[in-house]
Amino acid sequence: MSRKAVFFQRKDTSSFTEVLRAVQEYISNKYAVLIADHPKEQKKQIKAYIAKFIRDYAYVIEGMTVEELIDKLYFEMAEFSFLTKYLFANDIEEININSYKDIKITYSDGRIVPTEEKFNSPSHGVDVIRRLLHQSGMILDNSQPIVRGHLSNKIRITVFGNGVIDSDKGIAASIRIVNPRELKKEDFIKHGTATEEMLDFLSVCLRYGVSSCITGATSSGKTTLMSWILSTVPKDKRIITIENGTREFNLVQEDEKGNVINNVLHTVTRYSEDEKQNIDQEKLLEFALTANPDIISVAEMKSAEAFAAQEAARTGHALTTTTHANSCEATYSRMVTLCKMRYDINDNTLYQLVTEAFPIVAFAKKLEDNTRKIMEITECVIHPKGKREVRTLYRYKIKENKIADNKFVIAGDFEKVNNISESLQKRLLENGMPQNMLRQFLKEGDKV
Repeated sequence: MSRKAVFFQRKDTSSFTEVLRAVQEYISNKYAVLIADHPKEQKKQIKAYIAKFIRDYAYVIEGMTVEELIDKLYFEMAEFSFLTKYLFANDIEEININSYKDIKITYSDGRIVPTEEKFNSPSHGVDVIRRLLHQSGMILDNSQPIVRGHLSNKIRITVFGNGVIDSDKGIAASIRIVNPRELKKEDFIKHGTATEEMLDFLSVCLRYGVSSCITGATSSGKTTLMSWILSTVPKDKRIITIENGTREFNLVQEDEKGNVINNVLHTVTRYSEDEKQNIDQEKLLEFALTANPDIISVAEMKSAEAFAAQEAARTGHALTTTTHANSCEATYSRMVTLCKMRYDINDNTLYQLVTEAFPIVAFAKKLEDNTRKIMEITECVIHPKGKREVRTLYRYKIKENKIADNKFVIAGDFEKVNNISESLQKRLLENGMPQNMLRQFLKEGDKV
């Protein structure tokens, strides 16, 4: 029988995996450029090629029309396979891929659930992740087995490929989706992240010129919390954000006609092997200070930009940032270490500087039951002779850890421990905070 005759002979029912592999080979051999880099207007052309192949070889999938099969094949090949529905969901925070057949989804409510879907093979997983990386111009190959990229302003990808993981795993990746639902204050309260008073306190401190740092481990919710705090800033205040590598903040607000109604400038670093062309967070901060900011956000302090950040905060600019540390008090030690990357200054001197720069620190933590809490908010009080005292203002006190119905359960309460210092009260009033607002953050019976 001739090859041409086979084209029109109806096949027995095939598996989708079999059809996908056949179409992948056909498209990659003949039309690879379209799959690798195609604008939206070529979608119809790619689907037409897939349709021709399906009809020529008379592939049949039980329970699926030809049109449905074509759509699913396109979805697999030109988009991001089954990951697409997770990438653009509004209740998912992370997609963690440990291998081509082990994918875990972290939901906004803390649940970590394995997917029912798997990649068909190690190479299939690699192909899909390469398409994701292609969105930011990143290439995963033997010379670059570890890469970082982004799919959009809110989706960050870190990928580990062959050479740093076992070859039979195919691919490993962490895909982080920042604040997919743009959480509001009510959401943080409902999820038990903090009390309304704690959230309001962090918001008004920044609003009235007091710099702060949110600290904690990866996935503790630092960036999501800071994004909400920044969203509460009055619309006439100019916010400049500084991010490293990829942009996660999206603070620009528009009315129903598309007019921008707030005052935000987002900036992101640009890496270059040419040192003169390299634009890091420190350089962005230097220029931000000359761009008439009311509030500056350095998304994360993890290098020499920490020294410039504390200098900016000590010279009257309201600045908010995040860093990695194990507690509020340890945050200052972490800042000292980062500052020394720029200048070899005495540790005690640097400690004096960073505690003055960032009087308010909030420590966020993801607990064993997968809930996120603001475990503590502190104020560093500077006494008349220069002595520093890190004073707890609010904290989450754990009362019991237990296992119930095969689930880890943590019981605890938020507590208000101390009032803010008189010096901080004075500063907030001088910066325009109404007295009746300040009273909300004092214990009953205390006066402004």
